[in-house]
Amino acid sequence: MNEIIYMKAGYEPWWMFCGWEETIVEKQVFANEKEASIYLTSLLEKFRKSYPNEACQKGACWAFWTEDEQEFCEACDDDLQTYHGVLWLINGIPKQL
Repeated sequence: MNEIIYMKAGYEPWWMFCGWEETIVEKQVFANEKEASIYLTSLLEKFRKSYPNEACQKGACWAFWTEDEQEFCEACDDDLQTYHGVLWLINGIPKQL
């Protein structure tokens, strides 16, 4: 099963901290890699147009952000960067490219 996930959190998507699933904004499921790849390409293009900063890890996790989008963290008494994350998972783990 191929999943393309859009998450929004105070950390980059490749960390996949305990409970990361709660940050999922949207999840699309595809039967095959070709369909997933087509959708992923269009989603990445959309984020690249909207956010000036991008990073990629593991070849299957992308983070997009702008310095203007931050949230205050009471526990750490500081502002945290908000990241828009995109993941490509196959059977629940990041796709290996």
